[in-house]
Amino acid sequence: MTENDLSADVRRRVAERAADLCEYCRVQGRYSCDPLTIDHIIPRSIGGSNDPDNLALACFGCNQHKSRRTSAVDPLTEASTLLFHPRHQVWAEHFAWNEDYTIIFGLTPTGRATIEALHLNREGLVNLRRVLYAIGEHPPSPRESHRSE
Repeated sequence: MTENDLSADVRRRVAERAADLCEYCRVQGRYSCDPLTIDHIIPRSIGGSNDPDNLALACFGCNQHKSRRTSAVDPLTEASTLLFHPRHQVWAEHFAWNEDYTIIFGLTPTGRATIEALHLNREGLVNLRRVLYAIGEHPPSPRESHRSE
């Protein structure tokens, strides 16, 4: 079963719950170069389900870099750690922006590992953030620190 097998209603609810933001890099869907996709937080290939609690809105880049990973190495401690889980964790507890909101920093092992594994500071994203910040369209809404229910 693929993303296309999810009902339009489920896809719409996932997008609304995420406020049309990639739940990893926080790119706004209306400015993303590619349509936002549905990510299986625990990939189906390793037992994840289509239950909405296992679905996150993700940009194409984050979804591709994540692939079937659920963990990665924290570059600071070199220990394996679980990747950020948008349904169970609060983004602002694991990540922070630099002063001009172009770079995401990891506050925890989970944050740092997720930044590295998903390449959350890809050149194209940093450039997009810089332009959007200059015109007052970035960072995204204050919902960025919410826990998705």
